Formats: sequence, C-alpha cells, structure tokens
Amino acid sequence: MTTERRTPLDRTRVADTALKLLNEVGLDGLTLRAIAKELDVKAPALYWHFKDKQALLDEMATEMYRRMVAGTPLGPADTWQERLLKSNRGLRAALLRYRDGAKVFSGSRFTGIEHAEQMEDNLRLFTTAGFTLAQAVRATSATYFYTLGFVTEEQGVEPLPGERREGYDVAQRARLMADFPLSAQAGAEMFEDYDRHFEEGLALVIAGIEARYPVG
Repeated sequence: MTTERRTPLDRTRVADTALKLLNEVGLDGLTLRAIAKELDVKAPALYWHFKDKQALLDEMATEMYRRMVAGTPLGPADTWQERLLKSNRGLRAALLRYRDGAKVFSGSRFTGIEHAEQMEDNLRLFTTAGFTLAQAVRATSATYFYTLGFVTEEQGVEPLPGERREGYDVAQRARLMADFPLSAQAGAEMFEDYDRHFEEGLALVIAGIEARYPVG
C-alpha cells in the first residue's frame, strides 16, 4: 500500500495548473474537465473552489497580476510618464507569457484587493504631479486599455512568442494586395516588429495625455 500523499487541492494549485495548461490548449480548450484531468482529480472536486469557469478565470487573472507586480519594480522617484511606461511594459510582458493571456485578463475581476496597493501608489503619484483624481484615472486607464487591446491583437497573430498563425505571412499578403500598394506595404508595419510597434503606440498615448493634461 502506497504511503505517498498528494499535494492538497486549493485555489492556488488549481489556478497555477490552469495557467500552465492554458499555454498548451488556449482559452477555448481550457475546460474544468481538462484541468481536473491534469490534476488527477474528478471535475466535481474543482467546484469546491470555483463555482464556474469565469470564477477560475478571475483567479487566473489575479495570479497573473501577482506575478506581474513581482516582476515589475516601480521606483518611488518615477515621474508619471516613467510609471506609465514601466507599468504597461510589465503588463504586456506578463500577458505574453500565456497563450490568450490578454483574453483571460481582460474583463476578469480580481479575487482579492492586492491590486489596491499599486493603484493607490499610482494615483498618489499622479495627483501629486498635478492631475485631478479623475484625470489620473483617465490617464492610467487609457494606457491600460491600449496595452490590453494591443496584446489581444498581437496574440491573434502570434499566440506565443515564436509562433505565427497561418494567414499572416506579410509577403503573401503584399502579393494578394498588389493593387493597393499602400495597404500592401502597411502589412510590415502592422504584423511585424511588435516590440517597436508597442513602444511607439504607447509613446503616442502618453504624448496625448501630456497634451490633454499639461500639469506641472
């Protein structure tokens, strides 16, 4: 008779397993049954911890956020522009670690209030710089939504770094659109070099915030 004891099943273990499985099967293939099989338990055992798939996605998004914060050092001397750059670069990097990471994160509800500490720090930085609270919320939300939308589209082309979905060959696209030369050439700007593309877009958003709210 074996004396080996299983690791107890809890929310953290389920969410961690789900995030690992996400990279293999994507969001559409991520079912409670598949996660239960990976954990070597019966599916009903998961319902003790999560009432449905959305509740699990909420916990997965929360765990993604915890890992993002741990890997994104923010300095007390940051300017508000530096804080937006660091936060959104960190968010993009965190989302890109997982297949469909942006889809999981977008629209999910955090299961705790860990995010409140960083939110409070960000809002204090902005209001100290001269933003009203409403302006601070608009500025941080605009860059956050930009990053979520950007990564959603990026992962539609490259589900994981190094992968590329069929139909996004830039040279083939250019040949098909040869009668529309500007649109054909635009493919290289739209579907390649996402790092540069992201940085330029984020800089545009921040420049817009500077123009709209000339504080300090």
